[in-house]
Amino acid sequence: MDVADLTPAQARERFRAGERSPTAGWCRGWTQANLIAVPRPLAYELLLFAHRNAQACPVLDVGEPGARSTALFRGDLRTDLPGYRVYRDGRPVADVGDVVARWRDDLVPFLIGCSFTFEGALLAAGVPVRHLELGMNVPMYRTSVPCEPTATLSGPLVVSMRPVPEELVDVAIEVSGRYPMVHGAPVHVGDPAAIGVADLARPDFGDPVEVRRGEVPVFWACGVTPQAAIMASGVEFAIGHLPGHMAIMDARDDDYRVTTATG
Repeated sequence: MDVADLTPAQARERFRAGERSPTAGWCRGWTQANLIAVPRPLAYELLLFAHRNAQACPVLDVGEPGARSTALFRGDLRTDLPGYRVYRDGRPVADVGDVVARWRDDLVPFLIGCSFTFEGALLAAGVPVRHLELGMNVPMYRTSVPCEPTATLSGPLVVSMRPVPEELVDVAIEVSGRYPMVHGAPVHVGDPAAIGVADLARPDFGDPVEVRRGEVPVFWACGVTPQAAIMASGVEFAIGHLPGHMAIMDARDDDYRVTTATG
């Protein structure tokens, strides 16, 4: 069965059984989200950080401390993503297929919007999506753009990049701008060096993709930004998704589409 035709429940069952894959193109029409779970004493700071950096960290759902599911994710947050990254003292210490043994009763799970949500709309508008064409993960980069900090959380903006033909850049901006709760319009178009990205062929997360003649690199705020803040701030313990290996939620992409484009 084509992974695009799976329901969220079917995809989560496959991940629970051990399948490991980036989720771009999975479960057509269903919303995907970034996961970051932090100890309860840090939850308010993370919520404040997300509020201050809303384009990069749009909060779609939050669970109770220790919760294994949320209103919009009716699977098991510990097993039903295809990959997890575990942090201790700000360092990634393990990439694993489940976090059952590491989940704690004080962890507060946040589900953060993901730009995969508007990729179907880009395709429908005639905008190609290179990593989908190649069956790869989207390239993601730490930038030199600082997020607005809180008392205990700070770090750089992380962006995802998609090459867009020059004549379709305005279309890509308009289409993605209809989805403000999943990052919305791009944060930068053009020269990567202007946002501190030195080499597109060496992403910090995900896979590199070619920017071809006549195309422009277009950068969207990315929900890996909270994980960059976890690293930069030396947070004692946190669990996130493996970048590009998302939580597939029980919500539809169209739930996050607005009729008037926003930035």
